[in-house]
Amino acid sequence: MARVRAVLRRPGPRRKFEEFAFGDVRVRLRSRQVFRGGRELVLTRKEFDLLVHLVEHRGEIVTRERLLDEVWGYERFPTTRTVDTHILRLRRKFEADPERPAFILTVHGQGYKFVGS
Repeated sequence: MARVRAVLRRPGPRRKFEEFAFGDVRVRLRSRQVFRGGRELVLTRKEFDLLVHLVEHRGEIVTRERLLDEVWGYERFPTTRTVDTHILRLRRKFEADPERPAFILTVHGQGYKFVGS
């Protein structure tokens, strides 16, 4: 029931694109494919959903709680590092230097922001 309530709270679909790119990364939404430098990458379902959510909210600071609610469907959640772990995995796959990210930024004390173009 919590997942159903979380889905019902979400606004309608925001996707206005079938493909998007940032840096040397290309993402195809319909086929759920991701390429970096022309080579296909394997992402888990949640990694892909998290990436798409961040891109849909490009330039916005998105809190961990909001990501847990809107990507994972958790209405209530314990203290968790799930979001941080998934962000780290995405950075390792997309960032030239994951320690100094250029696309998925941490906004300390607030959340994450996607700034790729």
